[in-house]
Amino acid sequence: MTLLILVGILLAIVFGVRRYVASLDSQQKTAIKDGINEVFVRAEREGRFPRHPAFETDYLRDYPGLQKIEENYSVIREECEALMQRRENLVPMASLGGGYTAGDTHSAQWTTLMFKSGQFIEENCELAPRTAAVLRGVPRVYTAFFSVLEPNQHIQPHYGYYKGFIRYHMGVMVPRNNADECCWIRVNADPDDNAADDKGLIDRGERYFWHDGEGVMLDDTFMHEAANDSDEVRVILFLDVARRMPWYLDLFNRLVLFVIHREASVRRIREAARIKL
Repeated sequence: MTLLILVGILLAIVFGVRRYVASLDSQQKTAIKDGINEVFVRAEREGRFPRHPAFETDYLRDYPGLQKIEENYSVIREECEALMQRRENLVPMASLGGGYTAGDTHSAQWTTLMFKSGQFIEENCELAPRTAAVLRGVPRVYTAFFSVLEPNQHIQPHYGYYKGFIRYHMGVMVPRNNADECCWIRVNADPDDNAADDKGLIDRGERYFWHDGEGVMLDDTFMHEAANDSDEVRVILFLDVARRMPWYLDLFNRLVLFVIHREASVRRIREAARIKL
């Protein structure tokens, strides 16, 4: 009986917070998001979870579910290749990102097939059903999509929006498997450089060169940029994964994500992401 009462109280709090957030304007929501990020930044600074390096390739101990994605690379590649034959139907990233990555970041020819944003987008999943089936079996994933960057395009330096995620990339279609190192992402993980908020300091960052079927993880709240300097399309599978934290921070993070992904602006993203063939 006591457990049922506690569950009832928790649900009342969560849905009360959800209604409160829905009543706020965009500026107020941004202020709350920044405050939540500061909680995680402070916890990281205090050593409650490790600060991420620029790039992490030894991640399967903490995120073992990602191995399933890499084991199914050939399936994912096959469906992606079929989609690229009609990629003019894909959705521009500029229509999904909102204000936090507006402007120069979205001047690139950068499109997507989004599988999941909090919830799976079933119409899109039908376009690559085997890939979607793999993703459904991977825990802790809140966002999943094919990130499609056209030839000779550069995504300008920018910062991600939420410290409760760790980002995962797997190369799906990397021109010539990056033998000429034309497709890359650069991250500046230096805390002082990030605090300075000077995007010119991206030149001090570390580069990673994608390869087919290989994964990497990064903290996208660090300053980063990306480019496809080849003459062919580049596709990666892009996931936002709930960051591993102590149980009390993980619970807080999950509650925040529960509210966020039921908020009207995220529902609008899901709607805008639907592919209309």
